[in-house]
Amino acid sequence: MPDARRKSAMTPPVLRRLPPLLKEQLALCASYPDQVLFLDIETTGLSHYYDEITVVGWAFNGKASTFVKGDDHHSLLADARNAKAMVTFNGIRFDQRFLRQEFPDVRLPETHIDLMYLCRRVGLTGGQKSIEKQIDLNLRTELSDVDGFAAVLLWHRYLRGEISALEKLVRYNRLDIAAMGAIFDHVLAQFEIQPDLFTQTVGFINWSAPDGWQDLPKFNPAGSYLTKAPHFDDVLGRGPAAKAKIVGIDLTGSEARGTGWCVLDGNHATTATLFSDEDILARTLEAKPDLVSIDSPLCLPFGRLSVEDSDPGRDLYGIMRQCERELKRRGVNVYPCLLPSMQKLTARGMKLANTLRQSGVAVIESYPGAAQDIMRIPRKGAGIEWLKLGLHGFGISGDYVENAVTHDELDAITSALVGTFHMAGLTEALGTENEPPLIIPKLDAVANPIVVGVSGPIAAGKTTFAEELQSLGFSYTRFSLVIDDMLRESGVELTRYNRQELGREINATGRQRWLAEKTIQRVSDGVAIVVDGLRFPEDHAYLVERFGANFHHIYIEAAEDVRKIRYHERMSDGNFEQAAKSEVEGRVGELRSLAHEIFVNDSDKLTLKNRASELARKLTEGKSCLFQSS
Repeated sequence: MPDARRKSAMTPPVLRRLPPLLKEQLALCASYPDQVLFLDIETTGLSHYYDEITVVGWAFNGKASTFVKGDDHHSLLADARNAKAMVTFNGIRFDQRFLRQEFPDVRLPETHIDLMYLCRRVGLTGGQKSIEKQIDLNLRTELSDVDGFAAVLLWHRYLRGEISALEKLVRYNRLDIAAMGAIFDHVLAQFEIQPDLFTQTVGFINWSAPDGWQDLPKFNPAGSYLTKAPHFDDVLGRGPAAKAKIVGIDLTGSEARGTGWCVLDGNHATTATLFSDEDILARTLEAKPDLVSIDSPLCLPFGRLSVEDSDPGRDLYGIMRQCERELKRRGVNVYPCLLPSMQKLTARGMKLANTLRQSGVAVIESYPGAAQDIMRIPRKGAGIEWLKLGLHGFGISGDYVENAVTHDELDAITSALVGTFHMAGLTEALGTENEPPLIIPKLDAVANPIVVGVSGPIAAGKTTFAEELQSLGFSYTRFSLVIDDMLRESGVELTRYNRQELGREINATGRQRWLAEKTIQRVSDGVAIVVDGLRFPEDHAYLVERFGANFHHIYIEAAEDVRKIRYHERMSDGNFEQAAKSEVEGRVGELRSLAHEIFVNDSDKLTLKNRASELARKLTEGKSCLFQSS
């Protein structure tokens, strides 16, 4: 025992903490330094889900090599396959994941030394450049102004014709790789490694920066494969979404700070900077948009009742929604909606969205970053000129191209574009049953079903119209079916009065959107759906938010005396005046101005059924047949 204690005390403290596997890996690198692959990648951003590799640089067997997106990658595959070990900085979390995604056929060495973690063992923390400063390593005299974000812009400049920008990007990449060898040497020296661990002294910088490592190959201009970006006409220029009017809002957390606002009419943008909620609502409602897209959290994490930290659910439910967790999983840096610095923004966004929806205006929470990826422009922070170039190149016209506008106004245009993508059905909804979704552009999204919503006053003919669509292949649902299920569960009689009372209670307690969602869930597998009995503006808003331009709202009306006769024919003991003036029917008239088409039904049932058949043919034209032609 005494001898064992004496031996332990003689072991250098840092070395004692090295696990056996790491000792073996370091010894392997020292034994075969020529077969250690030093590697670093450049990407269009940090998200492995949305971004892509632009440059891969590596040093192996005394040679520095570079892959540029669009090149043949077989030399990279060969060197990776022949390497006994790989050295990166933050490569376990970053480079390795991108490489396997971009090159499914790559075989990376089993031994992977990630210098970020190795440095932590000797007290060196932070990013690679920070550690270089800590150890007085100065290799970047000519490129000290370049960082990861500048590297993204260099790539975009190359795509626009600047070959010198690519040369600068590759030099930056090779400097990163060269510095890895020097950092590796420095850290190994701190371990005071025993002679039997390394059979020879190795200077790894000689292998990370081999002879000729600063000599660059000749680069050609970016090919059309890289430079061709999607255009509005190609992506959104077909179908009703191409002419949609969308308001985009890049919201701030305070009325004292300007909010970027845009109305995107088709592909023409008009922007402004607005301050008060009153002005934002007035300009938005005046524009009469098909949809409003807000870059702000619009709901709370499930279980939370308020944005404040004093909320009783704070500890149990946290500050982050599921959509934010999903974005984090995809490598997107996103702030939790109830972080103290985000609480005012979240509260403001929710208030504006609620007010607009009560007026029947559809509102989505948007994520503009993904739209910028589709347009192949740098993410937020690149600067006004890059955003202008990208938006204009995508086909968005407007005074913003020549006039001075704020960064927030340009972000509002991008937010509005997310709304256009959503109207076209080219989006993904990140959310849960209990948390309204965050909308992400997605070009290969599954197409929305065709949805017809039918509204109008009592006895106007809504159900006759909807049932005719059902007979033609549409899946039928109505709000009252959900209410009937609730009444049955409570043991309450299914009468018009009881239905209206429960409907009134649901609306009064702010659960109208919940009712709409439950109504749609009954026909969630339908490729064509008819929703009977819209009664509140929120119903229209929800269905636009859910189905975009594939939602078609029909308002059916008839003269009061005609409706009264129909009502009494159907319900001989009913009171038409009382039913028509009930609270749950009180806002039906507001749906008229929201409808896409208004049908006057003062004639017979056959005429109305023919109108339904005509609508079905129009909506399903060019799609797989949903009904048999009569």
